[in-house]
Amino acid sequence: MSIKNKSYGHFDDANYEYVITSPFTPTPWINYLGNDGFHGLISNTAGGYCFYRDPKFRRLTRYRYNNVPVDTGGRYYYLKTDDDMWSASGRPVETELDSFECRHGMGYSRFLSRKGGISSELTCFVPLGETAEVHKLTVTNEGTSSKELSLFSYLEWCLWNAEDDGANFQRNLSTGEVEVEGSTLFHKTEYRERRNHYSFFHVNQSITGYDTDRESFLGPYRGVHKPLAVTNGQSTNSVAHGWSPIASHHINMKLAPGETRELMFVLGYVEVAPAEKWESKGIINKQPAQALIAKFDTTEKVNSALDELHTYWHTLLNKCHVSTPDDRFNRALNIWNQYQNMVTFNLSRSASFYESGIGRGMGFRDSNQDTIGFAHMVPEKVRERILDLSATQKADGSAYHQYQPLTKKGNSAIGGNFNDDPMWMVFSTCNYIKETGDFSILDEQVPFDNDDTTKAPHFEHLKRAFDHVINNLGPHKLPLIGRADWNDCLNLNCFSTDPNESFQTTQRGKSDIAESLMIAGQFVAYGQEFIALCKQLNKDELAADCQLHVDAMIQAVNEHGWDGDWFLRAYNALGDKVGSHENEEGKIFIESQGFCVMAGIGLDDGKAAKALRSVEKHLATEHGVMLQQPAYSEYDKYLGEISSYPPGYKENAGIFCHNNPWIVIAEAMLGNGDKSYDYFTRITPSFLQDIQDLRKSEPYVYSQMVAGRDAATPGQAKNSWLTGTAAWCYYAASHYILGIQPDYDGLSLSPCLPKSWPEVKIHREYRGAQYDITLSNPKGLSTGIYKLTVDGEVQIGNTINFERFNASHKVELTLEKA
Repeated sequence: MSIKNKSYGHFDDANYEYVITSPFTPTPWINYLGNDGFHGLISNTAGGYCFYRDPKFRRLTRYRYNNVPVDTGGRYYYLKTDDDMWSASGRPVETELDSFECRHGMGYSRFLSRKGGISSELTCFVPLGETAEVHKLTVTNEGTSSKELSLFSYLEWCLWNAEDDGANFQRNLSTGEVEVEGSTLFHKTEYRERRNHYSFFHVNQSITGYDTDRESFLGPYRGVHKPLAVTNGQSTNSVAHGWSPIASHHINMKLAPGETRELMFVLGYVEVAPAEKWESKGIINKQPAQALIAKFDTTEKVNSALDELHTYWHTLLNKCHVSTPDDRFNRALNIWNQYQNMVTFNLSRSASFYESGIGRGMGFRDSNQDTIGFAHMVPEKVRERILDLSATQKADGSAYHQYQPLTKKGNSAIGGNFNDDPMWMVFSTCNYIKETGDFSILDEQVPFDNDDTTKAPHFEHLKRAFDHVINNLGPHKLPLIGRADWNDCLNLNCFSTDPNESFQTTQRGKSDIAESLMIAGQFVAYGQEFIALCKQLNKDELAADCQLHVDAMIQAVNEHGWDGDWFLRAYNALGDKVGSHENEEGKIFIESQGFCVMAGIGLDDGKAAKALRSVEKHLATEHGVMLQQPAYSEYDKYLGEISSYPPGYKENAGIFCHNNPWIVIAEAMLGNGDKSYDYFTRITPSFLQDIQDLRKSEPYVYSQMVAGRDAATPGQAKNSWLTGTAAWCYYAASHYILGIQPDYDGLSLSPCLPKSWPEVKIHREYRGAQYDITLSNPKGLSTGIYKLTVDGEVQIGNTINFERFNASHKVELTLEKA
């Protein structure tokens, strides 16, 4: 299928923004607001919703997923004159604007529109540390005569529990309650009983009218694209009693030529102590809301909060700043990749355009991996997250696959037995300590399964994670896979023939035969990390014992996991090979090639190089590396969900971007700088601006999946934003291409550069020190023998010793010879 590509936007690096020039992008192109408990999703036409901490249980506003028309529900501002009506954000009104721009920035989105001589600028953001969205709306008369117009705001309240809100109509259509006081519209559904929180929508000036009942505002059988109240130019002052509560302000204004009106809207959430819930009988205590409103009731206060947000993000992003000969690489690492890392760390896989926020909590595997792209930015949050995850670990070293963000307790509906989960915490903890030097995290007393009677040092949790693998080995002394490993859709113990069953929560039998080569590689890689940590702690006896188990795993991989040209993927519950040349389909998989090579298996005997040549031959495409080949053409109950997808999509031979960086790292470990960089560019958005129509998803952030060679539209992307691809790509680029590797004693430099790069400059903050690093490559090498100087002093080895160099320093690493 041929797709003619057009451009819908471009990067504005100077302002750290992506500029979208059309309201009609191939899919809604979203941004995220908030960073400390209160979050919002906002599309390029202001669609989306916001929530406090948990998008399932504390959702403030409604959004309709997979709806027609797409992207329905949001923060809408309607402008109406006698002649016309339009949206300040380009939609949902269908009127074509004279001009339109959406600028997605770091924690804010700005919408600029113009129609009939009236221009507007809408800026939406969540101020630091606050539980509110602030919308600054500026309206200007650019004409030569006075203009009279009406402004209508609009949002629809969610009745808190987003899953119940869309299902339990026999109750919900009777429970909605609101209050109106001046220019503030309060939503207090269920506050009369078990809730101690409410939300509100406020504007900082007197209003002409309001509506709080959806049908009164929209009109019967009408949609948000043409509300009756806007068409009539008059609100109804409706007060919702059940049905569907909304919040809409109506403001009439008259603008002289050149006159500008600025309005500050606050969409907020507050909690009230149980003894202080009521101002009087049936009237909510509004003091917390009024205090929050007072922080943003003037243009000066809002501008100041926006400036603080800009400063916050610029400070964070500049903790690691690179300058290479490729601006696309710089843009990715300096701005958008780090920004996506923060968003993904905050939300895991819970709420996006593809994740509805009601089905998944914070993933154990996901969240541990997300920390590796984030530890240098806000390490204290990484520390807290690791300990939260540790508390969901079970006493046998296994873990709940997810936990709920409100309670921080394991999600029993999903359970555990995803046998790759435990070792990810070893990886995240070691990475955190290398970044920060904070060994005290290991002494923190952490319960198992959130049971305070079972507290043990976090180090004990890591040991039990290690032990869980060696206590769960199969017939070939390889790790048992359990329900699944990293590939949630390789369900070797499910055997499902019932379409109403979940592949990932259904397990039959003892699951004591199916084994995973991916977990084997992971165990060797992070087992070695655990051993190195033990040595740092002078636990030499434990380190020696662990080394025996790692060596035994390497032997098992070499004896039972090598297929001649690549590493096997698994053994199924029948004991048959998966990912072998003996298979008719699914002969070779990416995961075991990446992880076994990253673990160092086969580096000394040629297996690693051979496996990567097989990846290039069988799996690599112009859009990235496919998960496996050939695609499965039929469903196989002994493989599970992977074979349920049509060929070329998701785990069935799609390009699962999350594991592509493993091949980037593997090639760098072999010294193949050009090949490593080439693979990196195939999936990184800043390199793909000329195929925006084909990819469909946001061209500024990574997607989880790109359609593979067998799909109808190879190169089409889905599941953007919340993906481990972001953290892994940053880790691969910073740690292996640039070679900036935190270690226990300091910052090590081991780059594997494209040969065409003569020089790279890096500013890196590390444990409070400031390093200005120059990587010099005068002979056009990728890697080789290095010469390291710090402040002109030649160093032995390639590590900047932190004990000696912990202030501001000039660092130069020269690649002298291959």
